[in-house]
Amino acid sequence: MAEEYREALLKKDVYYENCPGCKVDQLKELKRGFPFRELISIWIVVLCTALPISTLFPFLYFMIRDFGVAEREEDIGYYAGYVGSSFMIGRALTSVFLGNRTIAVVIFNTLFGLSVNFWMAIITRFLLGSLNGLLGPIKAYAVEIFRAEYQALGLSTVSTAWGIGLIIGPALGGFLAQPAEKYPNLFSKESIFGRFPYFLPCLCISLFRVGGHDCHVLASGNFAYAP
Repeated sequence: MAEEYREALLKKDVYYENCPGCKVDQLKELKRGFPFRELISIWIVVLCTALPISTLFPFLYFMIRDFGVAEREEDIGYYAGYVGSSFMIGRALTSVFLGNRTIAVVIFNTLFGLSVNFWMAIITRFLLGSLNGLLGPIKAYAVEIFRAEYQALGLSTVSTAWGIGLIIGPALGGFLAQPAEKYPNLFSKESIFGRFPYFLPCLCISLFRVGGHDCHVLASGNFAYAP
């Protein structure tokens, strides 16, 4: 009886054909060394998710003012609250089902920068939040792709990248919004950045997301899937 239990405990796991989870487990067993590529992959994905959340707050007041929707200056904050919260409202309602549509960061974040009125800004931010719920899945992804000794490091990378994204986002919004006024030698008022003064920070984040997706696929190419 003792020999029977001893053999069962020492027996290797059984891997099934056409099983994605089995393929991931097999690859984890084969990988050795520090997981630099996987950490970079997670860092990029979380950073791309965090940047659109906070980048608008430095220029949101001026955007609402330019829309002309507020009759009094005191009402600007009231309308700004709707635009600022619409992202999280959308995220709370639908990101559980649609959070894997990462292309939304590129499409709707860009459209938000091109908003010409209050309702366009509300709708694009709402849709951006609705389709941008990767924070939960990326934590599960971090647990699955790392060997047991590096799983804690992978999860801490998620929190660190999230915090840094919430720092860089407002910095981008503050430095790059209204470029035709701040940097007239580089951007003319007749250019697209002059006609859409809040487009540049949104465009930069969208381009970073496009490049970040390619880097993420390359970094996680040895695995069966990528978020």
